[in-house]
Amino acid sequence: MNATLEHVNIAVPDPQATAKVLCDLFGWRIRWEGAAMGDGWSIHVGTDDDYLALYRPGGKALEQPERYVRQGGLNHIGVVVPDLDAAEDKVRAAGFHPHEHADYEPGRRFYFDGPDGVEFEVVSYA
Repeated sequence: MNATLEHVNIAVPDPQATAKVLCDLFGWRIRWEGAAMGDGWSIHVGTDDDYLALYRPGGKALEQPERYVRQGGLNHIGVVVPDLDAAEDKVRAAGFHPHEHADYEPGRRFYFDGPDGVEFEVVSYA
C-alpha cells in the first residue's frame, strides 16, 4: 500500500484572506468552505487531489509559535511548481520576500513567509 498526503489543516486568523493569496500565487481554488468545530470557519484551498484546510477557531486568539523548535509544530509547507522563476516573480509581486534560495538535487527552491507567518518552500524539479 502507498499512502498519499491529502491535506494539512492549519489555524489562521482570516481564512478568506489567506485563501485568496494562495489561489493567486499557486493557481489553486477553493474546494469547500463552511462552519467548523468550535464555532470556527474553514476553507479548503488547493487542487482536486490535495489541499490546505485553513481553520479559524471561534472566539480564540491565535499565537505564532516559533518554527523549528516546537514539537509537533508546523515548520513550513512545501509546494511544487513547474517554473520556479515565474513563481518567485509572483511571490515578489504579492509583496512577500523570497529567501534561502538553494539548488540541490533533485531541484531548485526558495522559501518565503506567507500569509499569517506560515513559511512556504517553493520547489521545482524541472
